[in-house]
Amino acid sequence: MSAISETQSTISTDSTVPVDSEQSAPHAFSERALGTPLGAAPVRVLFLGAGELGKEVAIELMRLGAWVCAADSYAGAPAQQVAHEARVLDMADPVALRALFDEVRPDIIVPEVEAIATSELAAAAASGAQVVPSAGIAAICMDRERLRVIAHEELGLPTTPYRFAGSLEELRAGAAEVGYPCVVKPVMSSSGHGQSVVRSADAIDAAWTEAQTGRRAAGEGDVSRVIVEALAPLDYELTVLTVSSSAGIVTCAPIGQRQESGDYRESWQPAAASDGVLAEAGRIARAAVEGLVAKASAAGERGWGVFGVELFVLTDGSVLFNEVSPRPHDTGMVTMASQRLSEFALHARAILGLPVAEGHVASELPAGRVAASHAIVVAGDGEAVFSGVGRALADPDADLRIFAKPQVHGHRRMAVALAVGDSEADARARAGRVADALDIVVR
Repeated sequence: MSAISETQSTISTDSTVPVDSEQSAPHAFSERALGTPLGAAPVRVLFLGAGELGKEVAIELMRLGAWVCAADSYAGAPAQQVAHEARVLDMADPVALRALFDEVRPDIIVPEVEAIATSELAAAAASGAQVVPSAGIAAICMDRERLRVIAHEELGLPTTPYRFAGSLEELRAGAAEVGYPCVVKPVMSSSGHGQSVVRSADAIDAAWTEAQTGRRAAGEGDVSRVIVEALAPLDYELTVLTVSSSAGIVTCAPIGQRQESGDYRESWQPAAASDGVLAEAGRIARAAVEGLVAKASAAGERGWGVFGVELFVLTDGSVLFNEVSPRPHDTGMVTMASQRLSEFALHARAILGLPVAEGHVASELPAGRVAASHAIVVAGDGEAVFSGVGRALADPDADLRIFAKPQVHGHRRMAVALAVGDSEADARARAGRVADALDIVVR
């Protein structure tokens, strides 16, 4: 795609603030000006990771006039298909990432994946770029150990009992302390990679091996620390999308979800829960994000953007903090059907410095209606070709997003079905029928 034309409205950094001054990097901020005169340079946004979530955010940013470059480890990633420019590189390589920053000269850097050289994010923030939500928060949320210590020991949020271990011997001791059954996870991984449920002491060695070999970005010879936590009597899980913007912090209605092997498969909003659970979920989510944003502010960064706060609801009704994703969340794709402003539109507004208030996160569903999303996971090796789309979209209350990822190798999420119904069950069934009606061939 070509660069923004001269007749297109753009967002521009206020030219009265000198970009090289100490005052402007990183503490000072001038509100982005919308609809600037011809010739004004648009704000430059660089995505590190160009998946389906980044694609939706990129579209929302471009609607507001931003210039977008999408980088990923492979060509043809979803956000690269719509961005003004694209780059392919190993974003965990600090030299390559530094060269990318020097070439693109971004005003805003949006990390969308974990495999990033965080030292270069910190250097970019110190040089005046706005890292979303901040370089410090990105580093914290990639490390389960740091995040859990902050959440539980600094902010006082309720969590499952846990221990950390840097060796098999420490893991054995930690598991004995938290008790069986327990869950073992690498501290630097996500989406269930390297995770094990351990029901007895004789399985702990295998869990250590899985954590070392199954985690993302496992390097030869390196050892990952792990977290071992008690397997709580879980009733269900919630995600609370929490938005930090120039107007403060607000939360969306909690989202219910179903996972398989640590990966999202369905979500629905609003989640069916008691008033007490909903209030406690919102309190924990707000407290977690407030704590992270305070750290960003202390370091001279903004902390603006959407956070996906993951929570456990136990069988006794208690709510526990689990993790935070410092970006739009997989389960939040349901907001494309449930809210006037999806999580992607909210993220775009927040990172541009635009205010996001309570009214912006409200549901647009009529009373009693529920929205649902259904992930479409394709298995095979090759290109996925979709047909039967017209049949799948025969329901006027249903919708579909096909991500157009270039290849499948094994299992990969390739699309998402959306639907609105008269109840959670109805909405989930409608979204499921959209997925079932598709014919998908991998060739």
